[in-house]
Amino acid sequence: MIPSGAPIATAAQMRAAEEAVFASGVSQDELMERAGAAVAREVARFAVGRPILILAGPGNNGGDAYVAARLLHAEGHDVILVATGAPAPGAAERMQALWQGPTSSLYAARPRPVLVDGLFGTGMTRPLDRGLAAVFADLVKQAEFVLSIDLPSGIDTDSGADLGAPRGIDVTLALGALKPGHLLDCGLERCGRVLLADIGIPVETGRRSVARPQIETPGVHSHKYSRGLVAVIEGAMPGAARLAAQAAMAGGAGYVVLAGDRPWSGGPDALVRREVRSAEDLTEFLGWDRIDAVVLGPGLGRDRRAEAYLRAAFAVPKPLVLDGDALTLLGGDAAAWLETRAAPTWLTPHSGEFDRMFAGQGSKIETTLAAAAATRATIVHKGADTVIASPKGAVRVLAGASPWLSTAGTGDVLAGLLAAQVVQEGKGVAPAEAAVWLHARAAQLAGPALIADALLMHIPQAVSECL
Repeated sequence: MIPSGAPIATAAQMRAAEEAVFASGVSQDELMERAGAAVAREVARFAVGRPILILAGPGNNGGDAYVAARLLHAEGHDVILVATGAPAPGAAERMQALWQGPTSSLYAARPRPVLVDGLFGTGMTRPLDRGLAAVFADLVKQAEFVLSIDLPSGIDTDSGADLGAPRGIDVTLALGALKPGHLLDCGLERCGRVLLADIGIPVETGRRSVARPQIETPGVHSHKYSRGLVAVIEGAMPGAARLAAQAAMAGGAGYVVLAGDRPWSGGPDALVRREVRSAEDLTEFLGWDRIDAVVLGPGLGRDRRAEAYLRAAFAVPKPLVLDGDALTLLGGDAAAWLETRAAPTWLTPHSGEFDRMFAGQGSKIETTLAAAAATRATIVHKGADTVIASPKGAVRVLAGASPWLSTAGTGDVLAGLLAAQVVQEGKGVAPAEAAVWLHARAAQLAGPALIADALLMHIPQAVSECL
């Protein structure tokens, strides 16, 4: 579980934010005391009187651990501290000097019911020493409850890559801001429940976790056109387009038209059908000035006609949501396709589609940002760690969505939901953030073993929670 709407900061951004706090007159010792106090509060809350073992590394994370150990010991808790090395000169060294309780070496440590991981936090970039990693993993395995300070030791701060972090951590207490490592890759499954402690470090960043949107109730004078008209283009697999169209309807669009060569096949009666059999037909249809957004790609196909449909959609200056087969047709030429497009565009690739479209190195956040800048499109890079990035550098991350979403058709539902938010919310990350939240919430409401069709039934309930 990830805190909603919280800032996300890289290791470098956190260092800069801390330096700004120090420049304002707050000492490093005071900031470390705040962090350690926050840790002590959470450990006491979860320990409920059980014996505690605290692992303190040589850096500032260890300094936080020394403070927490001192405060917990002063409150009467049974605390043993393990020091894995001499603390760094400065605040951490001074915090060690204040600790007067029992201390053990790592290899002599015995498991205790509550374990606090203060070995390595923000800034870790190299794998844990194999011997240390083995002892750490064994202590975690034998503990009843484990809390990591800031980040689990063995998780890369900026990418979430596995550097030897054990499984079994119950809670991670993020200090000041979330880090990419809480949200991405292995960090997503190794952090357990993530809590966020405010320790007085203002973090200025355009990156944050996805928050529940605020959706306005239609006004008394609203009508189907004022609430937005979404056109969904049908292709070789019409069921996918129908899912997208019905999701747009459930997501709040006032009018949805499904355009294809099967004008009367399937869908609810409220779904308007339009016969389109060629690229010329599609161009004529998309010229209708009532259309506010277009969805292309779900079940489109990858043949010549599909590519002709893609070209027709690109030629129309209307907001465009591209998913599925449309993304495959763009392929590695996505930036060339999109560089001259003036109207807003949203791409919704899963990781396989993203990798076929874009080359790059770095975390999922950084590669998605680079792709957004190259294409001048807002990108919803789907997955267990969904990353939304805009060409202007805004980032939203949703981590921990239902794993039952890993089934055919759920991406088509997201594309339709996104279009519904586009016609109501406008440009950039806002409609994407709203759609991703509604999609994830509908999945929670649908429960386990869901199918894509079931999501449609729960979208209105998800919307109702945002009014």
